[in-house]
Amino acid sequence: MIIEKETDLMQNKTELLKQLLETRILLLDGAMGTMIQRYKLSEDDFRGDRFKDHPCDLKGNNDILCLTKPEIIKEIHSAYLEAGSDIIETNTFNGTSISQADYNTSNLAYEINFQAAKLAKEACEEFTKRDPSKPRFAAGALGPTNKTASLSPDVNDPGFRAVTFDELSNAYLEQAKGLIDGGADILLIETIFDTLNAKAAIFGIQEYCQKNNINIPIMISGTVVDLSGRTLSGQTTEAFYISLSHVKNLISIGLNCALGAKQIRPFLEELSGIASCYVSVYPNAGLPNAFGGYDETPSEMAVILKEYSDEGLINIVGGCCGTTPNHIKEFSKIVKDLPPRKLKRQEPYLRLSGLEPVVLRPDSNFMNIGERTNVSGSKKFARLIASGNYDEALSIAKDQVEGGAQVLDVNMDEGMLDSEKVMHKFLNLLASEPEIAKLPIMIDSSKWSVIETGLKCLQGKGIVNSISLKEGEKVFKEHARKILNYGASVIVMAFDEEGQADTFERKTEIAKRAYEILVNEIGFQPQDIIFDPNILTVGTGIDEHNNYAVDFIRATRWIKQNLPLAKVSGGISNISFSFRGNDVVREAMHSAFLYHAIQAGLDMGIVNAGQLAVYDEVPKELLELVEDVLLNRRPDATERLIEFAEKVKKKEKTEVKEEEWRKLSVEERLKHSLVKGVVDYVEKDVEEAIKKYSTPLAIIEGPLMDGMNVVGDLFGAGKMFLPQVVKSARVMKKAVAYLEPYITESRSSEESIEKSNNGTILLATVKGDVHDIGKNIVGVVLGCNNYKIIDLGVMVSADKILDAAVKENVDIVGLSGLITPSLDEMVHVAKEMERRGMRIPLLIGGATTSRIHTAVKIAPHYSQPTIHVLDASRSVPVVSNLINHETGESFIQKVKGEYAAIREDYLKRTSSKDYISYDEAKKNKLHFDKNIYVPKPPQRPAITVLNDFPLETLRKYIDWTPFFLTWELKGKYPKIFSDEKYGNEAEKLFKDANIILDDVIKNKALTANGVVGLFPANSVEDDIEVYTNESRSEVLAQFHTLRQQSLKSKGVPNIALSDFIAPKETGLKDYIGAFAVTTGLGIEKLLKKFEEAKDDYNSIMIKAIADRLAEAFAEYLHELVRKELWGYEPGENLTNEELIKEKYTGIRPAPGYPAQPDHTEKITIFNLLNVEENVKITLTENLAMHPAASVCGLYFANPNAKYFNVGKIGEDQVIDYHKRKGISKIEMEKWLKPILNYD
Repeated sequence: MIIEKETDLMQNKTELLKQLLETRILLLDGAMGTMIQRYKLSEDDFRGDRFKDHPCDLKGNNDILCLTKPEIIKEIHSAYLEAGSDIIETNTFNGTSISQADYNTSNLAYEINFQAAKLAKEACEEFTKRDPSKPRFAAGALGPTNKTASLSPDVNDPGFRAVTFDELSNAYLEQAKGLIDGGADILLIETIFDTLNAKAAIFGIQEYCQKNNINIPIMISGTVVDLSGRTLSGQTTEAFYISLSHVKNLISIGLNCALGAKQIRPFLEELSGIASCYVSVYPNAGLPNAFGGYDETPSEMAVILKEYSDEGLINIVGGCCGTTPNHIKEFSKIVKDLPPRKLKRQEPYLRLSGLEPVVLRPDSNFMNIGERTNVSGSKKFARLIASGNYDEALSIAKDQVEGGAQVLDVNMDEGMLDSEKVMHKFLNLLASEPEIAKLPIMIDSSKWSVIETGLKCLQGKGIVNSISLKEGEKVFKEHARKILNYGASVIVMAFDEEGQADTFERKTEIAKRAYEILVNEIGFQPQDIIFDPNILTVGTGIDEHNNYAVDFIRATRWIKQNLPLAKVSGGISNISFSFRGNDVVREAMHSAFLYHAIQAGLDMGIVNAGQLAVYDEVPKELLELVEDVLLNRRPDATERLIEFAEKVKKKEKTEVKEEEWRKLSVEERLKHSLVKGVVDYVEKDVEEAIKKYSTPLAIIEGPLMDGMNVVGDLFGAGKMFLPQVVKSARVMKKAVAYLEPYITESRSSEESIEKSNNGTILLATVKGDVHDIGKNIVGVVLGCNNYKIIDLGVMVSADKILDAAVKENVDIVGLSGLITPSLDEMVHVAKEMERRGMRIPLLIGGATTSRIHTAVKIAPHYSQPTIHVLDASRSVPVVSNLINHETGESFIQKVKGEYAAIREDYLKRTSSKDYISYDEAKKNKLHFDKNIYVPKPPQRPAITVLNDFPLETLRKYIDWTPFFLTWELKGKYPKIFSDEKYGNEAEKLFKDANIILDDVIKNKALTANGVVGLFPANSVEDDIEVYTNESRSEVLAQFHTLRQQSLKSKGVPNIALSDFIAPKETGLKDYIGAFAVTTGLGIEKLLKKFEEAKDDYNSIMIKAIADRLAEAFAEYLHELVRKELWGYEPGENLTNEELIKEKYTGIRPAPGYPAQPDHTEKITIFNLLNVEENVKITLTENLAMHPAASVCGLYFANPNAKYFNVGKIGEDQVIDYHKRKGISKIEMEKWLKPILNYD
C-alpha cells in the first residue's frame, strides 16, 4: 500500500514537471563543489565526530558532508533555491560505492545518498511551501564514477577494464535506491564521459524500478570533452543520444561540464535538433584559467545562454564548475519571459550507433552487415580467435569497415571456445580501435549468456541477433525486456515452440505474434524490431525446399505491409549452401536473391561483399538458371543449375574474363575496373590514357566519369549494392591520385600561371554524409585553374567548416552532399555563417541539391552570395565571376534577382486558396454507382508481354500535335499545315520526321517493348488493393491514391482514383490494369551517330519521334486492353482522332501526372509487372524512367472514370498518406512538394 502511494505521488510529480517544461524554461542549480570550497573546510570538518578515527583522509570527499556537515549542504541548496532554481541536485556526484572506495567509505554509499536526498527534498519543500506557484524539485545526482567501462587505464593492454558493467550497475542501483528512499523527485545521470557507464547506471536503475513498480523521471547529461565534439570514450553527440534514447521515463537529455557556454554551442545545437525529449545545458563558467579556476561572470554567461533561449535550443538551464547562486540569479532573469524549446517529433527510423550514428532512412540503401567477424562464417577468423591472435582478428573487422559494412556481426559460437570470455575480450579490444568502433555492433549468438556478455561491452546502440519464441513466451519476454534495458535493437528469428518456420504462413504467423508481444507488452519501438524470416537453402534436390526463397520474399513483403515500421534482415549466404565451393554460382545466387528480396522490402542482410556479383553483369544464361531456382519457376530448375555448375571452373572463367576485358579499349577497361571495383590495373590503364588524352583532366572528365556514371545508374536501379559502390569509389580515388602529379606538372609548365593562386576555395562534404567523389573532382578542376583548394573531407561539422574558413582566410566555401538529410545540414551551415557575421560566398553542390532548393531554403538564411553549382564544369565560371572584382558585383546581383524570382514563383505556386479538411473531402467523395458500372472480368488476366512490337503498327496511333509543340510550332495536326505563320515550316518538319521514321522502321533502329497486367482489385477507402487471384484472400500489391481538397461547388465531388474502383464492402468483384511501354531502346546508338556528325537537328528529331512512338504504344495498348485483353468494350471502333480526344470508356492515368502526382507509385507498377525484366525499362533513384521514351500507368474501366487534377493538398492528408504508404512524413513531403498547400 505504501509503495502504491509513493508511486502515485511520483507520477503526480512527473506530470507536474512535464507541464512546467511545456510552459517555461526551468532552472537547475550551479556547482556544489565551487560553493563547498568557499567554506574552506578542514580535515576535521569533513570527519566530524563520527569519523574522527577513520583510517584515511576524508578531506575532498564532498559527499560525506551530507553526514558530517548537513547544515552547510542545506544552506547551499537554499542559496540556489533563493536565486531561482526550480531543480536542485543532491550532493552525491561521487556517491557510488565505487567512488567512495577512494576514501574507504564504500559501506556508506546508501546512507550518503539517502541523507543527501532528504536534505535536498527538505529544502525544496520549504521553498515550495513559501511559494506554491513555483514548485521545486530534488534531483538525485549520479556522477560518472572514477572508472570507465569502455576504456583501458593500461596503454599496454587495451582489452583491460578497471571496472565491469555489473559492478557499475550494482553500484548505481544502490545509489538510486538511497536517493529514491530519501525522497528524490528525479534521477540525474550526469557528466557522462563514457556512455557505457551511463548504460550501466540506466540498467541498474530500470531493474530496480521495474522490480518495485517505480516510475521516476530520469535526466541524462553528457560531457563533450573538447572541441572535437566527442565524449572521452569517443562518441559523437548524435551517437551518444541514440545510445541512451531507449530510457524509460526519459525527461531530458543534455550536456554539462568540460566546456564553457560559448564552446558548447555547436554540440547543444546538434542535440537540440535531434532529441525528441526535453534538452538541458549547464556549462562551466568558461574554460579553466591557469590556476584551474573559472572566470566567466554571471552576466557574461547569461548573454550566451540568452542566445540559446532566443533560438529555442533549451528547456532546462543551469551551471556547472565555477558557477554560483549569482550566476543562477542572472540566468533566471534572462529565461523569465522566454518560451521553451518545442519538443521535436523524431521520425520513426531505425537508429543505431557505435562511436558514430547509423540511421536507416526510407531513402537509405540496403544496409550491409559484415559477416567475417563470425567464427561460424569465416574459417580464418575462427582460427585467429582460437589461437589468441586478436590483432589480426581485428584487421578482419577493419577490412569489413573499409569494404562498406555499416554494421559488424560478431559471433563467437564454437564448441572449443569459451564464447563468453572471447566475446568480452574481442569487443573490448575492438572498442580501442576508433576506425572499427565507429560502427554499430551486432551481437550474434544462440546462447543468451553470450549475448548478455556482449551487450555489457557496447556503449553504442547495437543489434541482438537473435531471440525467438522457441523456448516459449516467458523466456522470450524475459530476454526482450533485458535487451530493451540494455538499449539495443533486436532480431527475431522465425522460430516458435513447434520449431523453425519454413513456409510463408508459419513465418508470418510467428512474426505477427512476436511483433504484438514486443510492441504492446514489452514496450519496444516497432522500428527497433528486425525480423529474420529464415533464409533457407534452395537447390538441394528436395522438393519441399524449392519454395524457400519465394516464401522468404513473400514473408518479407507481408511484414513490411502488415507490421508497421518493422525491419527485415537475413543471412544471405544461406540461400546458396548447396553450391558450396562454386563461387561463380553462389555469387550469382546472392546477387539475384538480394535483387528480388530488396524489391520486396529487405532492409539489411549479413553479406560478404566479396561473394556478390553485379546483378546486371551476371551472364543471362546463368541469371535465368539461378532465378528459375530462386523463384521456383520450373520443376527441373535445380537439375539445370547443377548441370551448369558442373561445367564451370572458376579458374578458367577468371582467366577467360581477364583475357577478354583486357583486350578492350583503355576507356572500356577503366569502366570495367570502376564497375567491378578492380584496383589491380588502374594505374597501368591510366598511364596508357595519359598518352592518348591531351591533358590529365580530360581523363578524369572522360573515361573515369563515364565509368562512375555507369556505377551510379546501376546503383540507382538496384543492380549494385553499397559495398560494391564503395569499392568503385576506391578505384576512382586511386586513379585521380595517380593523375595528380601530372596535373601539377601540366599546371607548372603553362606560361600563364602566376606565382600566386587565383583564390582559395574551401570544400567539404557536410556532416552526416560520406560522399566525396564529386567534391574531389570539383577540387581537381578548380586546382587546374590555379585555385588553392582546402579540402576538409567528409562528415565535416558546421563549426569545423567555418572555423577553418576563418583561419585560412578563404575566398569561397563550397558544401557538398549526396543524401537528402545533407540539405538540412547545408541550411544549418548557412544560418551559422549569418550568425557569425561572415561575408564569404557560399557554393552548394551535390546530387540532391537544386537551384530551387538553394534559392528557397538556403539563400534566405545567409545575406551573402549563396549559389547552386550544377556540376564540376560550372564551378570554374561561377568561382571566377565571384572572385573577379570587375564582374563580381553584377554577377551577384543577377543571381540574387534570379533567386528572388524563383522564390516568388514558388510562393505563388504553394499559396493556399480555399481548401477543406481531408475528412471533409473523403465525405464528399464520388460515390460508387452499381447501376452505371458492373465490373467485367478480363478475358486474359495476369501479365501479357509484347516485346519487339512492330513500329509500323504504332505509326498509325501517333498524335502529332505534341510533336510540333516540341519544336515550338503551335497548332493542332493536321490543321497546322494551313496555318499562315507555321504552315510551311510544319510541312517541312513533318516530311523530315517521316523520312527518319521510315528509316527507323525499315532498319528496326528502335525497339518497342510493352507489358500489361490485369488483376482482381477493390478499393479500401483511398487505397486500391490488388489481389493474387479471384479468391481475393491475399493482397498482391496496394496502390495509394490522393484526393482533391479544394472547395467544390455543391454537388461536385472531391475525387480520388480509388473512387473509380468498386469498394470492398460492396461485394462487387472489380479489376484494375497496369502497363509499361518503351520505344527508346536503341536510341543511344542513333544519338551517338548524330552527335558525331554534329547534327543537333536530327538528334532532337529522333528523341521527339521516340517520345511520340511511346505515347502511340500506350494508346494502342489501351485499345487492345479495352477490346481484347480485358474486353469490356469489344465492339469499340474509334478513329485515331477520336482516340486522341479520349472518346473511349475508362482512363489510363500515370504516376507523376495530375490525377496521381506521386512518382513513388511507379515502384508498385514496376514490381507488379516486373517491368525491368520484362521490358527493360529501369527507374532512376529519382524515379524517372530510362529510356526516356517510356510510359507507365494504370487502367480503369469504370465509365465514370475521368482524368482530373488532384491540385493542392493539405498536411492532414499527407499525414494520413505517409502512414498508409509506410514512408516517413518528411520523405513523403519531398515527393509531393509541388502539390502541398503548406510550406
